[in-house]
Amino acid sequence: MAKLNAACLALSMTAFIAAPTWAETINVAAGEGAQERLQEALILAEPGDEIVLQGGRFELTDGLSLDVDSVTLRGAGMDQTVLDFTGQQGAGEGLLVTSDFVTLRDFALENPKGDGIKSKGADAIVYHRIRVTWTNGPDQNNGAYGIYPVESTGVLIDGTKVSGASDAGIYVGQSFDITVRNSIAEANVAGIEIENSRNALVENNIATRNTGGILIFDLPGLPVMGGGNVIVRSNLVVDNDTDNFAPPGNIVAGVRRGTGIMVMANDNVLVENNVLTDNDTADIMVIAYTQPFDDDRYNPYPREVTVGPNVYARSGRNPQLDGAEMLMTAFGGSLPSVLWDGLSEDGTTALYAVDGTAGWSLSLTEQGKGLGDANPGPLVVDAPGKTFQAEGVGAPSELEDRLG
Repeated sequence: MAKLNAACLALSMTAFIAAPTWAETINVAAGEGAQERLQEALILAEPGDEIVLQGGRFELTDGLSLDVDSVTLRGAGMDQTVLDFTGQQGAGEGLLVTSDFVTLRDFALENPKGDGIKSKGADAIVYHRIRVTWTNGPDQNNGAYGIYPVESTGVLIDGTKVSGASDAGIYVGQSFDITVRNSIAEANVAGIEIENSRNALVENNIATRNTGGILIFDLPGLPVMGGGNVIVRSNLVVDNDTDNFAPPGNIVAGVRRGTGIMVMANDNVLVENNVLTDNDTADIMVIAYTQPFDDDRYNPYPREVTVGPNVYARSGRNPQLDGAEMLMTAFGGSLPSVLWDGLSEDGTTALYAVDGTAGWSLSLTEQGKGLGDANPGPLVVDAPGKTFQAEGVGAPSELEDRLG
């Protein structure tokens, strides 16, 4: 399927906003044969069709897939329509979407063996009031991602809820023009993660009881590089106190319990008007990539990260850092809210912070070094000197029309 760039996406949407006159509503009920009946509906659907999942528990033994453009998959509500994958035989995702202009709304997935819903190369996709839950709680054997769009242009995630993911509850990777809002990410390793993506708006979410609340990452070795233009605002990021349960070797296995918002190796990020409390390591962490790499395209440093006004309280009181006791003594019993590793690319500014921001720096001098090479001290950075250019950040407005 040819990918749509940002310029032509809005024009292409106009062809799909109105359902064709021949569009059908296909009703699928829970009960005997639900696996075959639901997958058949997904295969035989035509563009413009709506597949309606009636209330009830759909006991499924295999993953589902959708590869038809302009289809809506709708349930009766995230607590009324449940796709139950507890008996799933394979290890794949619960639902895989590989088509454009798809709307997923008002249903839940429980206990998929792999990821919850993965959409790959699916432009102009909407996730609305979707729940993904691993009912046994935090466990490294749970699927990695709950809601997982990747390699897409135009992503709107609204009113969702994810818990128990062994990597990220809500993850958007290698994508453009993204909004994640009004959602709850609880008891995952990472609550919400934006990785190698541009033009992302993360707002009005609750990230709680994760290992790390909201992560803005860039990693080497991926097909899409150069993440940035990200706004993280008006989120409630509290009590991220779950021990890290990611499988060994996973990149998020290194996230410290008690991390509120982390920005790593990303460009032009604004963090403002969030409420951050009771995150035991740091409310906000701005760092360079910590591992060796051999990707010549990759920039491991944070650039132009702005920490605006936020509300901070009761954080940094049990940091998961080497030498924590000495650090806490040096800073009067708890660590300041904002942590910077002190690293920046030559000729660029890594971090700005509004006056009065309580912070500290590791004062590292080389990428890849750890706390053993730190020279901790107070945070000394400039205040923001310009207004963040928010125009064009977030999902295309046309996606809003599908929320009614």
